[in-house]
This record gives sequence, structure tokens and C-alpha cells, in this order.
Amino acid sequence: MTICIRAADPRRDAAPVQRIYAEAVVSSPATFELSPPTVATMWQRIEDAQREHRFLVATRDGACLGFATSGAHRARAGYRGAVETSVYVTADARRGGVGIALYRALLRELLDLGFRRALASVTLPNEPAVRLHETLGFAHVGVFTAVGFKLGAWHDVSWWQRPLELTTAVPRPAATPDGAGERAPRTGPGFAGVESAALP
Repeated sequence: MTICIRAADPRRDAAPVQRIYAEAVVSSPATFELSPPTVATMWQRIEDAQREHRFLVATRDGACLGFATSGAHRARAGYRGAVETSVYVTADARRGGVGIALYRALLRELLDLGFRRALASVTLPNEPAVRLHETLGFAHVGVFTAVGFKLGAWHDVSWWQRPLELTTAVPRPAATPDGAGERAPRTGPGFAGVESAALP
């Protein structure tokens, strides 16, 4: 059956998304979160992500197969053109094209929002995740060695990056606490004169 990719609705998606993510938290170092978040926490994360980023789900026949989301790379305003991405898929839906479809949809949405660079981390070893990022045009930019401890071991984390736009645009000034200065659009980080290149 056809896979549907759409924006997450916390009312109907928080519970299945929480189950998918909880499995990764408990059984793998793919995330360094140590305790699964509650459904209420996941509901809030979906709402928070959708304010200036994206949270997408993939479904088939009403069942949630996976999700893809984005968030800020760093809190400081100068980093607002960079975005971190992540994708999680149920075990029985892996190697069926769900992850790559979710990721491609997410990257297109982030391009539309005006972000400039997508960044992703992959806990090693994880050959399927490495191949996924290579397929989507990410470049390997480095490895943090023994940076995360989980499941009784230290793990290396590789970092990946890909451009979302080909542009020499300069970010608009970030809004000051008192409201002075030009505010970026609410839907994205705000870049002046962006000329976007098509994603694959």
C-alpha cells in the first residue's frame, strides 16, 4: 500500500511516535537519551518542533511507520541557518524506503523554510544510517571519538552535512530582546535574497 507522509498531529501521532522512539532509546545508542519520554512529552516535542521546524510522520493503512524531525543546531542567533535532522523508523519497515522518503520530504520542507545547511549525527557503527546519508547527498565531516556512553560502552559519533541552498545571502539581523531591529519571519530563520537550488 502507498506510504503517506504528512505533518505530525500530536493528538493522533504522539503515542505511536513515542513507541517508535522508546524502542530506540531502550535498545540502541542511536540516541543518547537514556529514558524514553512519555507520550505527553512527545506531544510537546511535536508542537515545539512545528513552530519553526518540521515534524513529519510516515503512515500506511493508518499505522505509523516512522518519523522525521528537525531542530536548531545551536541556540546562538548566528547559527539560525543550520538545522539538525533525525529519522526513526519501525524495525519492520526498515529497508523498505520509508526512511529515505521521510528524509527527502523533510529536506524539501526545510529548504522551503529558508534553512541553509542540514546537519546530522550517526552513532557508530551504523552502516545503514551511513548509507542513507550518503544517498541523500550528505558529506562526512568528522568523528567525535568516544563521546557518548550508553549500554555499557563508549561510542563514536560521526557528523554529516549537506547544503539545502546555493546562496550567498546574509542572514537578517536577529531580533533584540526589546524588539528593536528587524525580525526574521516566524516560519523560518530568515535569509535575504535567497536563490534556492532543487533538492534531489
